[in-house]
Amino acid sequence: MKSETMNNSDFIHLDVNTQYSLGQSVVRIDNLIDLCDEYNMPAVGVTDHNNLFSAYKVYKETQKRGIKLIIGSIVSIETNHQSDLKKLIFLCKSEEGYKNLCHLITKSYIEGFKNDQPSINIDWLTSFYEGLIVISAYKDGLGHQTNSTKDKEIVNSDLEQLSELFGENFFLGIQRLGLTGEEEEINRIVSLSTKYDVPLVALNNPKFLSENDFISLEARACIDQGRVLEDQSRQRNYTDQQYFKTQEEMKMLFKDLPEAVNNSVEIAKKCNFGFENVDHVLPAFDTPGNYSIDEYLTQQAVEGLSKLANKDGFNRSIYETRLNEELEIIKRTGFAGYFLIVADFVKWSREQNIPVGPGRGSAAGSLASYCLGITDINPLKHNLLFERFLNPDRISLPDIDIDFCIERRNQVIDYIKEIYGEKSVTQIITFGKMNARGVIRDVGRVMGYPYSEVDKIAKLVPEGVKVNLDKALKQSSELRTLSQNQYQDLIENAKVLEGMNRHASIHAAGVVVAPGKLTDFVPLYKSTNGDITTQYDMNELEKLGLLKMDFLGLRNLTVIDKTIELVSKRLGKKIDINSIPFDDPKVYELFAKGLTVGVFQFESSGMREYLKKLQPKAIEDLIAMTALYRPGPMKNINHYIDRSHGKEEVQSIHPLLNEVLEETHGIIVYQEQVMEIAARVAGFTLAEADEMRKAVGKKISSLMAVSYTHLRAHETDS
Repeated sequence: MKSETMNNSDFIHLDVNTQYSLGQSVVRIDNLIDLCDEYNMPAVGVTDHNNLFSAYKVYKETQKRGIKLIIGSIVSIETNHQSDLKKLIFLCKSEEGYKNLCHLITKSYIEGFKNDQPSINIDWLTSFYEGLIVISAYKDGLGHQTNSTKDKEIVNSDLEQLSELFGENFFLGIQRLGLTGEEEEINRIVSLSTKYDVPLVALNNPKFLSENDFISLEARACIDQGRVLEDQSRQRNYTDQQYFKTQEEMKMLFKDLPEAVNNSVEIAKKCNFGFENVDHVLPAFDTPGNYSIDEYLTQQAVEGLSKLANKDGFNRSIYETRLNEELEIIKRTGFAGYFLIVADFVKWSREQNIPVGPGRGSAAGSLASYCLGITDINPLKHNLLFERFLNPDRISLPDIDIDFCIERRNQVIDYIKEIYGEKSVTQIITFGKMNARGVIRDVGRVMGYPYSEVDKIAKLVPEGVKVNLDKALKQSSELRTLSQNQYQDLIENAKVLEGMNRHASIHAAGVVVAPGKLTDFVPLYKSTNGDITTQYDMNELEKLGLLKMDFLGLRNLTVIDKTIELVSKRLGKKIDINSIPFDDPKVYELFAKGLTVGVFQFESSGMREYLKKLQPKAIEDLIAMTALYRPGPMKNINHYIDRSHGKEEVQSIHPLLNEVLEETHGIIVYQEQVMEIAARVAGFTLAEADEMRKAVGKKISSLMAVSYTHLRAHETDS
């Protein structure tokens, strides 16, 4: 933290809008922090409009760079005396202030919509003012008035109300953006400052970083408004002065009011809230009788193991050893409640005949999950590793993603709301982005180009999820030529906006559960469709310690359920999908003929051709094909097929690897194989091997460095 330089600062921006002020800013978080560094600004205030969408993101990035973040929001407010909405800037001094701001912003969406925007009623502030600094926001604030006596009386009343409530934490904001009548407005606010003894603070409300980016801001606003730049009747809410000015520029701009500049630094010193010392906050699970949470987990898992042993006839001692090891790790990490919560709603779903998936992702590697009925997959039978699911060396809440029938998924969410409380459960936000092709079309439209021209240019961008304009310009000589000639401005503006948020929406599967009111932890958002979500995305909720889960509505489960129902009616007997054998040769004949249209993950033309070549005979062949049929591993499919038919010799890489790779004919197919290889060859523990797996798979250089340290340590030991 650059706190030691705060006393040497002359000005701090307190009201930056980022691209999370949807349609009202083109400020990217990383570029903002770069500029803070360049301008030697030890702190910055981010106050997006009516939301805290970016708060956690900016906080984590500023922490990396030693810059203090002041968390806040510019919020619309409804007063008792003025018909139009006013603007107040709220800044968090403390954790209490953050919680109060979360409550206020949530109420603005749930209860306070006015003129098609969320708003706070001024009377709500009496219950939620502690820990907050409030600034009346420039010309849109409470200080704005006409010369009429009645108008002056109304403004006076509102100012008195806030001044009495917030005391020394109330300020009047002023700015100089080159607007008509601006100096007259400033003189009025200065007079009010003197009259009510409310200090001034200089602001600039940056919405873009460089002076050259104003046209991009205008283009972004036009995209949001559905207008074109040349439209003389469109709203022009911003000026070319709302860029991220230096301290020197702000001092010169307000050299006649130096105390207003100095107060920005004093306010920054007062604001000391951050997302620090975050721990996991799981909702309480009610255990029966006198069971502790750990005791009840053990009892349920052991009981489940007994039922499975009787059903499957496996070697119980081996399974008991594995289960005890898993339970010990689960208890040590404090996640017993998590497993019981998931087991409870999965059990309830099955009791309601809601189709539930057999298990997804790394959760299938947990025997405890299998014994609790969370998954239907025996991890020992399929050589799945628990450490990939829950790494004892890296205590983070594991992901248990559950698939439900798409038509009945909401019933499960309603059940969880009933158990843990309506105010403790909600869905999760996600943000739609402006992709390469789309942003060319958007910018071209607002710049007045004919659609046919813009569409032709957009189609020069290669298709693909990870394709951006820089890559497209390297790959397409025609696009590169156009960008250097008559369409240079279009491409340059498109590059500024590419990847920015277009809109907020609901994550397809994410649900979050809190151990109390969600608004004690995060603010909530309500869309124009009435959907309520968190204002933080899935990754941020997880890092804040909240329980988030993926409830994926899977249409295939619905199809299977309806198919079983129809077949049962036709045959006159009930079909149990879980009792269908995995060794039916007629099923493999269908796969070998490529007759798999409508079968999840096996229906593409490419996959069907490979199935015909492979002629699968066992479930292991199908498992391997789903793992191989993706970018990267696909290059090994023909080797796998040829080796399975004896047409290609299986090359032994090393004797220690033979047993690990025997099932896949000497080819590394599964992540578990990567972990086992690290354990056998390098002497890694499975926990260390999991770290290496993650580092390699996600290309995380810091984790790779840790794995290298482990490797050298094991070399020394040996």
